[in-house]
Amino acid sequence: MTAPTLPPHSSPTAPAPATDTSADAPGTPLGETLHTQVITWFEGNARDLPWRRADAGAWGVMVSEFMLQQTPVNRVLPVYEQWLQRWPRPADLAKEAPGEAVRAWGRLGYPRRALRLHGAAVAITERHGGDVPTEHAQLLALPGIGEYTAAAVASFAYGQRHAVLDTNVRRVLARAVTGVQYPPNATTAAERRLARTLLPEDERTAARWAAASMELGALVCTAKNESCHHCPIAGHCAWRLAGKPEHDGPPRRGQTYAGTDRQVRGKLLAVLREAHTPIPQAALDRVWHEPVQRARALDGLVADGLVEPLPGGLYRLPTS
Repeated sequence: MTAPTLPPHSSPTAPAPATDTSADAPGTPLGETLHTQVITWFEGNARDLPWRRADAGAWGVMVSEFMLQQTPVNRVLPVYEQWLQRWPRPADLAKEAPGEAVRAWGRLGYPRRALRLHGAAVAITERHGGDVPTEHAQLLALPGIGEYTAAAVASFAYGQRHAVLDTNVRRVLARAVTGVQYPPNATTAAERRLARTLLPEDERTAARWAAASMELGALVCTAKNESCHHCPIAGHCAWRLAGKPEHDGPPRRGQTYAGTDRQVRGKLLAVLREAHTPIPQAALDRVWHEPVQRARALDGLVADGLVEPLPGGLYRLPTS
């Protein structure tokens, strides 16, 4: 995330009760208090991440947003740096075969993101002269970009006013405003309405709020072992003031990996990433002992466009 410069902010008025969700608009006491305290905290505690620096540009922000989906920062950092060194502009990536994006993705996981990022780079080059578009609608029209990524790039790269709802922000709003431990498994219309209502009116402050609330969720208001004693809005948090009641909604989705098709897909892709010429089926057969699961995983990779089958039982990363 690239956090825009925060303009001077007026002093907050006395906060309304934290459980009064009618006070969630940006001009209300609770809204102003949340903005001021979270942004002030962010100014002193934000991590120095490369995609937040001025020289990252919109392309650097976009690359980071693709990579950070379901992947922690410490795993993203080395791949991000290598990616930007190799492909500092969308046009540089667009010139390469999509399989090279998959190869460079390494072990970040969910490698379809690499194909989508390559597709976005091609579209940016063809439709926008190689510059990441500034308009939210243009960003949303790029292949592989959904509402969250379009809002994040518009906000973090261009300082625009958009509701940026990732898992961390959703958790902060669920606890601080709604008074529950966790948000729903999937983003709801009610969450989107709340996020839009809470946006500061000033565009640049809204962009700062988006970055600050996301960082608060990543560092303090974490899914487990939250650090309420370090939270700048602990005194206004509806969940904390209610005694931190346990989650009583649908079970939260786990992220099992060992023994899953996803693990097998990763092992197959690892072999293909290391090979710069087509490899035979026998080389892939050695990566997993169970033939039915192995075949299913390989078929899935082919269907997703991550692996290209060739005559003679050979396979390679996609070239087009």
